[in-house]
Amino acid sequence: MVAGPKRPTAGGGGPKKGQRVTKKFIINASQPANDKIFDVTAFEKFLHDRIKVDGRTGNLGDTIQISQQGDGKIEIIAHKEFSGRYLKYLTKKFLKKQQLRDWLRVVSTSKGVYELRFFNVVNDEADEDED
Repeated sequence: MVAGPKRPTAGGGGPKKGQRVTKKFIINASQPANDKIFDVTAFEKFLHDRIKVDGRTGNLGDTIQISQQGDGKIEIIAHKEFSGRYLKYLTKKFLKKQQLRDWLRVVSTSKGVYELRFFNVVNDEADEDED
């Protein structure tokens, strides 16, 4: 039997061992930060303390860099496989801890960009006063 050319198999499209993957994420919290209800430096410290690398917290090293970009933006650069959903999960966890989860939500505006927005509240006070 003569071996022919290798055909690609399913699931083999990911990065090979030893290759560096660089992913960039931005969390835009400028809207609540301008209203002074969201502390960006506390959130940055929270991310430093809580992000897990290889199953351990406090293990960021050179693989993940977190920096503040001014006016309420935080940039996360990961040189390893890193999930944006994990970032969204940690952001929600921080909002719950600060008791801001009732007013703010995390929205993905584009690939790798998350934004903190206020919930749209419709004014129903006039209906409640008539009772």
